[in-house]
Amino acid sequence: MQALENLTSRVSAGGLVEPPPDEAALKQILGAAVAAPDHGRLRPWTFICIRGAARAAFGDLLAETLRARQPDVGADEVERERAKAMRAPLIVAVAALLKEHPKIPQVEQLLAAGAAAQNVLLAAHALGFGGVWKTGAPAYDAAVKQALGLQPTDAIVGFLYLGTLAKPLPARPAVDAAAFTRDWTGA
Repeated sequence: MQALENLTSRVSAGGLVEPPPDEAALKQILGAAVAAPDHGRLRPWTFICIRGAARAAFGDLLAETLRARQPDVGADEVERERAKAMRAPLIVAVAALLKEHPKIPQVEQLLAAGAAAQNVLLAAHALGFGGVWKTGAPAYDAAVKQALGLQPTDAIVGFLYLGTLAKPLPARPAVDAAAFTRDWTGA
């Protein structure tokens, strides 16, 4: 797949099924992730792969933390939260390991981790897999961070769900970039 076609044809997948990227494909995908722009070469990212039986444990974590955030939540909503872990055969949690640095602000480190996450989705697409980027309350939950081995100061930038497309996706609607572009004239 040509690079520009890959960039402009990737869409978020609605349904993802087995198989996920195998180890060789995942190595390529994560290799693309760590090639993201990174001011100062801090490499402020980590990739936590959740697959197999760990998805059920992750679903339990999602359910438990929802109950902790919303003690009056209904059982149906708890089960919907638990089921999120089964959306795809592989979840890659991407986090920014934010550091104090005299020349590189944390926002740049966060953006670098976001660029790495985008590279994961683009590489998966280039290899024929589908993907979708999700966040939601679990991405900001201290207990989720702790369970994933992260520090309170780290930031989960997304849960990337990867797998084989359940059905072909419709083409991305054309968007004219000119609608979002303007020249600055110095005045």
